[in-house]
Amino acid sequence: MERDIYTHLQAWKTSRRRKPLILNGARQVGKTYSLKHFGKTCYDQLVYLNFERNENLADYFKETLDPSQLVNILRIHTGIDISPENTLIIFDEIQECPKALNSLKYFCEEAPQYHVAAAGSLLGVKTAQEKGFPVGKVNFIHLYPLTFFEFLSALNQEKLRTLLEETTTFVPFPTPIHEKLIKLLKLYLFIGGMPEVVDEYTKQENLTTIREVQLEILDAYERDFSKHAPSHEIMKITTVWKQIHRQLAKENKKFFFAAIRKSARGRDYEDAIQWLVDAGLIHKSLAIEVPKFPLSAHANTSAFKTFLLDVGLLGAQSNLAARTLIEGDSLFIEFKGALVENYVAQELIASHRRDLYYWTSSGTAEIDFLVEGDHHIYPLEVKAGENSKKKSLLVYGKKFPTTTLNRTTPMNLKHDRNIYNYPLYFISRLLKLTP
Repeated sequence: MERDIYTHLQAWKTSRRRKPLILNGARQVGKTYSLKHFGKTCYDQLVYLNFERNENLADYFKETLDPSQLVNILRIHTGIDISPENTLIIFDEIQECPKALNSLKYFCEEAPQYHVAAAGSLLGVKTAQEKGFPVGKVNFIHLYPLTFFEFLSALNQEKLRTLLEETTTFVPFPTPIHEKLIKLLKLYLFIGGMPEVVDEYTKQENLTTIREVQLEILDAYERDFSKHAPSHEIMKITTVWKQIHRQLAKENKKFFFAAIRKSARGRDYEDAIQWLVDAGLIHKSLAIEVPKFPLSAHANTSAFKTFLLDVGLLGAQSNLAARTLIEGDSLFIEFKGALVENYVAQELIASHRRDLYYWTSSGTAEIDFLVEGDHHIYPLEVKAGENSKKKSLLVYGKKFPTTTLNRTTPMNLKHDRNIYNYPLYFISRLLKLTP
């Protein structure tokens, strides 16, 4: 399965600033597969070391962190004549060997000619806690579940994807193409972008099996809580995790701790939420009252929404029935549009690789997302239906005059004066079209 990450990996290989690479991302988003595929297709040789499967590998790093000695040891261990530039060395499940993680610093400083890439389960959690982390000595690339465009590629819909990527103006798509893309989007909202799930669908198109795979992934995540989280936080992490779909199903999607239990307070669950964020399992969107650059400096960290890493998993967690796929637009409005808003959050993170923010005005209006461009802050309202109400956008535009007011809905490309509508399937192209 081709992933867009390969373009970034190839750029890393040839970069003048190349350092050892850490491929970040939640479990089961395809990190190992992507690195192996990259190594097999872009290098003459591949050296793959998995510290979880072979615990004895850690012994090599107890003796020395000198890159030259380590390379010689790995030559003997693998029987491969490791050569600079032509061999990709992969340290997988590197969180199981902190010294291997520390060795990346010395590969950067003393042996930059070697191409070393690392990945691991819950590496975001481990690196947040690891005191010997090689700060400033590694490059990062983040891998997410398949985006909608990647989903099109996986379903052999490359012509549709190319059409979307080459569109640069607000000219509506032909109606048959628009309707086909809406059907494919509905399918994506149910399946999501977890590689194993998408791969299973391409093999037999059985939605019952798809749901079984999704539930297995959710179960594996919960087992990770017991295995990797601090023992005193496991119950809180599990509680927050199971609250995500309930919080998104509310009319006001702001995270309310009282929904967990009446006496719950933010500081009691702060570490649990951050653990899930570091693990890549949820995304936070922070509230903004005054949209000014940089948004991060004006965010209210105590008011936020939470989104799941994958919209398909959100549907599975919510026990969403497969029949919603064929019941008109019910999939879009399910859980008060929670699936659609979660999908948009995913697409914005994957395409813009920036933090999420939303705007609220004392309960009178709310804009679902604020997106920082090079020179402007762009408001984005998400609508699961095709209604024409724009109250919140108009309130925002009156308070904060801006060049464009943006919406994303199931409707086709269109604009009315300074209000621009992006079809939901096209939202990754936000800010890339000519008004």
